[in-house]
Amino acid sequence: MSRPRHWDPDGARHGGTPTYPWRMAPRGLFTRRQLRAKGLRPGGQDVAAQVMWRSRYGGTRPAYLYRLTLAKPVRPMTPARAAALEKANVARRTCPACGTDAGYVLPAHLGTCLPCAAPDSIAA
Repeated sequence: MSRPRHWDPDGARHGGTPTYPWRMAPRGLFTRRQLRAKGLRPGGQDVAAQVMWRSRYGGTRPAYLYRLTLAKPVRPMTPARAAALEKANVARRTCPACGTDAGYVLPAHLGTCLPCAAPDSIAA
């Protein structure tokens, strides 16, 4: 019987990080997203292991795993943090060329709102 492709529990082939195939990680290890669903965060701990799988776009992809026992609760949203987040989101929607709130996050490759990026293609 052959072992799965990404089976490396001692980390010999992956830089010292224990590696497991998709859905074969030991109990007690969770991804950031799984921790967040439980109301937790990694809390500064190092990566305990990783899960790797073959991507449909070529190559392999990792998902880092953290210990549940070392996870900390998510910090609560304070009014100051909410205000800072709103200010950052407004800045992402404000066009630097015309200064208006576009109502959507500006495309990074354009750097401006769509009407400013292609003024000739907009029928007036």
